[in-house]
Amino acid sequence: MRHSIKFKITGLITILVIGVVLLCWGMNRGFLADYYQYSKVKKLEDTYNKVQMIYKTVEEKTSEDIDDTEVLDTKNLSLERLGTNNNINIYVFSNDIMYSVNIFGQTMVNLPTDYPVSQSIIEQQQEQLRNRVQIYLFGQNTKGNVMRKLLRTKNYGIYKVYDERMESYYIELFGSLDNGYYVYLRSNFESIQESVLIANKFLAYVGVVGALLGVFITLFVSNSITKPIHQLSGIAKKMANLDFDVKYPVSTKDEIGELGTSINTLSEKLEETISELKSANNELKSDIQNKIQIDEMRKEFLSNVTHELKTPIALIQGYAEGLLDNINDDEESRNFYCEVIIDEASKMNEMVKRLLNLNQIEFGNNQANIERFDIVALINGVINSTNILAQKKEAKVLFKETEPVVVWADEYMIEEVITNYVSNALNHLAYDKIIDIRLQQKQDCIRVSVFNTGDPIPEEDIDKIWIKFYKVDKARTREYGGNGIGLSIVKAIMASHNKECGVINHENGVEFWFELDTNI
Repeated sequence: MRHSIKFKITGLITILVIGVVLLCWGMNRGFLADYYQYSKVKKLEDTYNKVQMIYKTVEEKTSEDIDDTEVLDTKNLSLERLGTNNNINIYVFSNDIMYSVNIFGQTMVNLPTDYPVSQSIIEQQQEQLRNRVQIYLFGQNTKGNVMRKLLRTKNYGIYKVYDERMESYYIELFGSLDNGYYVYLRSNFESIQESVLIANKFLAYVGVVGALLGVFITLFVSNSITKPIHQLSGIAKKMANLDFDVKYPVSTKDEIGELGTSINTLSEKLEETISELKSANNELKSDIQNKIQIDEMRKEFLSNVTHELKTPIALIQGYAEGLLDNINDDEESRNFYCEVIIDEASKMNEMVKRLLNLNQIEFGNNQANIERFDIVALINGVINSTNILAQKKEAKVLFKETEPVVVWADEYMIEEVITNYVSNALNHLAYDKIIDIRLQQKQDCIRVSVFNTGDPIPEEDIDKIWIKFYKVDKARTREYGGNGIGLSIVKAIMASHNKECGVINHENGVEFWFELDTNI
């Protein structure tokens, strides 16, 4: 990646290292020689001041009547150490310099040196000293020495001198002390250019090695920085795709660690918010679906009610008009017309009651009141209440259970379920005309089944019988006053109990069943 942070950092550090090396090289080349000369001048000035102090100390000790030999030895040792340690030649002359002028007008100098003693100075040094005294005191440069003044004060001057005999430059100080003595300091001024060249060449090697090391170290360091950034970038991309499973492993407390913690927190918050939005969206979809379902149920309800009421209303209207027009004058016919009207009105009243009951159950207005009761006693009660109709149908109702069986449910609703099942069995009874009611114990519930002999339900209709107003045999249903609501009520009641119900076809009849809890 050309624009990667890792390569940007590496490039920046490399440029910085090379820049520092080039800066050092330029500083060495441009200013090192001048600085070297400046340091030499400062060293000569410092040495001059120390020589001054040594002679002041000598004067003080001489005035205190201390042994002159000891004082002189101490002075000479101090001057020797000062010159040796600073690599400077030190010469001090007394103020008794003897000189004469030769026939050529040149000043001839005789030097009584105070340090070092005259006997220890070799002839070459004597010649050099006489030459310098001629130059600095009398201004006679007979040797044609190349000289450049670097500094001039009240007591001394500092010069850069080229010595032709030694073929080398020197920094020299010539001046007077407070006691009237003359001092001459001389320090070799090595050529700094060659040293600068060597230093710069070495610096170039160091720069190359430093740049390479810098690149490798920077790559390693930047990789440790960019690796977690790449991880965070990958996590952010996954978050953009709504994948919140990956979390950043926070192992440091620096800025990247804080960023990782923030990304993890953001991921959790986003996941939580999106989950809430999905839940709200699902609830909204459910509400919309329920609204659509309710609208459809209303339309279906109106359509079915209209259809179901059409026939009884037409009959009532027809017979009422017959009575009004006195179609039959005899009392028996009028009574028959009235009975038909009353019967149809009764059927309409029953259907409306059932519809209202079903509507309350389906819309949750009639909540199941769960309580503990004996299902055996309830079944016996239903059998007794339908005994007259059973005798009329010549039905044989079988129920062998005698011991109490306790269940948990809404007793009133379950009574309606059993009544619907028994009424349905009586209305579809055939062949042997047997109705068999049984209880089958299961793990935590009991199954109640009502079997009647007769024709099985057609397979294409078996899943539709629970739908409101659905009738398998419409002509026969009309005969006994059925309206196709009873099984819908059963389905709604069992749904409010969160329990199952169903139907099973047998060769000789049909079995309807439902289940209830025996334990809570």
